[in-house]
Amino acid sequence: MKRIVIQVSEETVSNLRALAVRCTDEHRRQKGFTSHGEQTVSKLLVMLAEDAAMVISRPGSWEGSNMAQVFQSHGYEV
Repeated sequence: MKRIVIQVSEETVSNLRALAVRCTDEHRRQKGFTSHGEQTVSKLLVMLAEDAAMVISRPGSWEGSNMAQVFQSHGYEV
């Protein structure tokens, strides 16, 4: 297992925390029928990193193809 350290603004951290809470609330509302369960900022970023890696490992999957679209929207042809 590798560790990656990143620096982000306080505003980004705050928004990620709010997103993690929303995801956790939705997980509870759906009584556990979400793909990754309750979320924290760390778990959320791991999930996103795994999905981004699927651009390479599983390009035809919904995760890989949707993440490829995100990168293309930022101007990267992946």
